[in-house]
Amino acid sequence: MQRYLFKRQLSNENLTENGFKNLLLFLNIPFRSCIFKIYLNYFLRTINYHVIGVMSGTSLDGIDLAEINFSLLNDSTWDYEIINTETFSYPKNWKVSLQNAVRYSEAEVSILNIKYTQFLASIISRFIDKYKIKKINAVCSHGHTIWHQPKKGTTLQIGNLPELSHLLKQNVVCDFRLQDVKLGGNGAPLVPIGDRLLFNDYDYCLNLGGFANISYEEKKLRIAYDICPVNVVMNNIAEKLGKSYDKDGNIAAKGNLIMDLLSQLNKLSYYQKSAPKSLGLEWVHKNIQPLLEKNKETPRNILNTFVEHIAIQLSSQFKKNTTVLITGGGAYNKYLIKRLKFHSEIKIVIPSPKIIEFKEAIIFGFLGVLRLRGENNCLSSVTGAKKDHSSGTIFKIK
Repeated sequence: MQRYLFKRQLSNENLTENGFKNLLLFLNIPFRSCIFKIYLNYFLRTINYHVIGVMSGTSLDGIDLAEINFSLLNDSTWDYEIINTETFSYPKNWKVSLQNAVRYSEAEVSILNIKYTQFLASIISRFIDKYKIKKINAVCSHGHTIWHQPKKGTTLQIGNLPELSHLLKQNVVCDFRLQDVKLGGNGAPLVPIGDRLLFNDYDYCLNLGGFANISYEEKKLRIAYDICPVNVVMNNIAEKLGKSYDKDGNIAAKGNLIMDLLSQLNKLSYYQKSAPKSLGLEWVHKNIQPLLEKNKETPRNILNTFVEHIAIQLSSQFKKNTTVLITGGGAYNKYLIKRLKFHSEIKIVIPSPKIIEFKEAIIFGFLGVLRLRGENNCLSSVTGAKKDHSSGTIFKIK
């Protein structure tokens, strides 16, 4: 009886994806099975892209790599499958160099760019070899931001040189921010197009990485912006206590609130600006670090206060009784999440570790796919650019 029903349903050319999924549930067949993939390819006119997404964030946790299959169903709906993921931590010498690079001369940054491109190629090659990855459409890499000053018309992500393609012997899509800055935009955030097309089951997408950034729909426009610094500051404070980061927020939880410092942080003018807006390390060095360095309290109390500052800034972004998907390393900070819950009335969704840790790498893979297709991957409603556009440099294998 099951075989007959299966054959009869497959013979129906108008069978929808949801109908087919219901059939698979009836037959107890996993959605990711070969039968489901055959259906997607032959009944729904599916186009597939096999890419590697690469992301290095300002928090310097490491280089995130994700091997992903993206599927476009009936020219309208995107789906994705995560195949392999890994984070490669930075060696100490690289971490120090990248932390200090904002103060380097142009000549020093040029040298660093060449060396980092070679280093990045070696990391990506290790990933490809380890997981025996074959036949990819492209490596889609963000690079690492050294400086980001869109108001001055400049942004630099190192590791985006043509040599990356030569060393990998792969097509490469990279340097996603520069064109947006040239079009008068902030060059950030870039993830919202992925939020709209891949993670649209939630009212808000909140990423807690080096900085907190948010993305949501409003009047059929995607709105997104940076909210405040997160790990880029918290990790720095934790290092003063001999830790690379504050695991679960345990250090901050034991500290005491410094009311005058909290007030000073919350009064920073950036928080009164309307979107689109974005933050960079330069802003942190100019506005946050002086306040923390002149404070004579213990690092533990300063960390407690900064977590409270983050929670207050985050909570002011959400409407009541909405769903918020939280990703990025900050999603693991139990104390920060606790304080966010205290200050807001929202339903928080913490996804699987792979989504938490690799969502940005996944989306930069997706940005590369859209660039290969010549489709818009930067939204003017988000960045403030003159128009929506397809951004990224493509280096093809010669």
